[in-house]
Amino acid sequence: MRRKALPLPLALGLMAGATLATLPATAQQNDNTDDQAPRQPSHQLDAVQVSALPFDEDAASGASSFGLLEDSLLFQRSNATLGNTLEGLPGVHSDTFGGGSSRPVIRGQGAPRVSVLSDGARLFDASDISPDHATTVEPMLARKVEVLRGPSTLLYGGGAIGGVVNVLDDKIPTRMPDRPVEGFIAARGNTVANEKAGAAGITARAGDHFAVHVEGSRRRADDYEVNGFTAPDIDGTYADSDNVSVGASWIGERGYLGMAYSYRSDIYGLPGHSHEFEGCGANGDQLECDGDGHDHDHEHGAHEAPFVDLDARRIDLRGEYRQPLPGIEKVKVRSSHTDYRHHEIEEGEVGTTFRHKGYETRVEAEHAPIGGWHGVVGFQYADHQFNTQGTEALMPKTDTETLGVFAVEHYRFSEQWHLEVGARHEHQRLDPVEDPLDRPSYSDSANSLSAALTWAFRPDYNVSLSATRAQRMPHAQEMYARGVHLATNTYECGLVSSSYTCGAPGDDSAIHKETSRNIGLNLRKIRGDLTFDIGLFHNQVDNYIYARTLDQIEEFRLIKYTQDDVEFTGAEAEMRYQWTPRWSTTVFGDIVKAQFSHGGNELPRIPAKRLGGRVNTYWRAFDGELEFYRVFPQNDIAGYESRTPGYDMLNATLSYTLEGAQRYSVYLRGSNLLGEEVWNHTSFLARTVPEPGRNLTVGMRMEF
Repeated sequence: MRRKALPLPLALGLMAGATLATLPATAQQNDNTDDQAPRQPSHQLDAVQVSALPFDEDAASGASSFGLLEDSLLFQRSNATLGNTLEGLPGVHSDTFGGGSSRPVIRGQGAPRVSVLSDGARLFDASDISPDHATTVEPMLARKVEVLRGPSTLLYGGGAIGGVVNVLDDKIPTRMPDRPVEGFIAARGNTVANEKAGAAGITARAGDHFAVHVEGSRRRADDYEVNGFTAPDIDGTYADSDNVSVGASWIGERGYLGMAYSYRSDIYGLPGHSHEFEGCGANGDQLECDGDGHDHDHEHGAHEAPFVDLDARRIDLRGEYRQPLPGIEKVKVRSSHTDYRHHEIEEGEVGTTFRHKGYETRVEAEHAPIGGWHGVVGFQYADHQFNTQGTEALMPKTDTETLGVFAVEHYRFSEQWHLEVGARHEHQRLDPVEDPLDRPSYSDSANSLSAALTWAFRPDYNVSLSATRAQRMPHAQEMYARGVHLATNTYECGLVSSSYTCGAPGDDSAIHKETSRNIGLNLRKIRGDLTFDIGLFHNQVDNYIYARTLDQIEEFRLIKYTQDDVEFTGAEAEMRYQWTPRWSTTVFGDIVKAQFSHGGNELPRIPAKRLGGRVNTYWRAFDGELEFYRVFPQNDIAGYESRTPGYDMLNATLSYTLEGAQRYSVYLRGSNLLGEEVWNHTSFLARTVPEPGRNLTVGMRMEF
């Protein structure tokens, strides 16, 4: 295993941070009057700021497709997991896995083609390995969640062809608080899982230029209940979580530099675990199981579901400085170190341990216009090691090193026309360490390009056409997997040839990079009583890597990571009309179609069509929302998949907000009020574990 005296990304980050700290500054002034501002009708929209985009401009007037959850909407829709929190945004679904884990699925793509970031930095958890591994962000502590699609995703990697989810928080202060101490307290509970959750955070002045922040959360939830299922609740869907973070920043008139330490601990169940196939293995492209494939030790008695014991420690460094040098408008630094571990425990014994330790540094600079071109350039370096040990050790210990350089440039021809172009070059090396099978290393480079043209053809209207050619190199799991993974009821085989892994014979020289060619068209009306955002996309991917099912016995499958040419075509839309200052209605929907370019079966776990509407009302300090949508049956299925029935979802929310020196908010939200039996086609457990049933959630938040 390679050793380093000092991790390169942390060294780069500290050097850049030290440079920022030496630049002159004066005391920061704040004119925040949000608490006193009168409430504006919803149709009088402010400029939309998206931190993940390269420029501080109105995102609604740009080329990228985006979704946002912030303020009261994020508070009311905050859920135990990130995927469930974002579920319902146009084009966004989740690959749910019980009560402890769910990841975002965007335009039919999940991890690793959807990058989840913490204020622009990678998480380095294990969520891109399997859907039963939690994404280590806490929605209750988030300030804002951004979902980004389109050309600007090249800022974060050519492989994010589905999109980027950027979770913003306050663990590193970016401005001096208006008062000596400010913060929040929040609590939430529900009936479907007897959930009890709470969170709190404070930011305090510690001098003219120094601020400290402390925050934490705790959540406890039992197995959730379902409607229309044979059991009243689902064994193994409980979830407990604890988070704590301590951060501090030096803050000046033109920027800040800060660090934070975060700790997370989770214990959550793994539903749908199948013990009867523990002795199964692969013989070529067929499954072979010991005996009759049944676990006789547990046939005549109850068996407790296995669970995950997760522990993650993280150090973040963040800095930003405006106008450090002539011609440079802003420099941003993000550097992090993560030490992640989780045990999968069965009958009191650790069966498998997953470890992920990594470093990353990201530096980007926004330059002043040069010949009319205004843009961002930067680099990103990461070095991380993933290791599995135990009965389900799917992969060898693998070092992954990546280096990327990128640029996104913007040119405005006139008030009506502007152009955005981007490019990224990335190099990756995968190096198995201490591997008894001596699987080969992998090293390659990828190049990605994007362009988007936006035309504001009428006041408040714009249309944008974007084109992207993006490349993604294989993930370590896709390359080297070999072994049983009972959480997803699979025996997994990597891309490398059968002499190293399993499945049908392969040719290592035929392993290629994915190359995605995406065309997107967006039509928007961004102001007025009527607003809308309608997007169409077509994505052709050469050498797409997917888990092809070779054989199946009952619910247990033999999968082989395979490459083929595929196409994704879809649409997402949201249209809102403000009838009066107090009443509005919204219609929304999305659809994605995925198939092989040569025809044949569909790809697995593609979301079903969705169409719905909302009615919103506002009266004095009260807000109300009634939401109904239909998820249609999914009949376009892959080999060995089953049709998933459709369902109707009815949700309602009532909230009360009191503005003043302190801001109080309370809400009551009912979900799945029709008591529908819900089966999620994007889940690995689509045929074995239904989604939660009828539920009431009550929450409160006080800001001071």
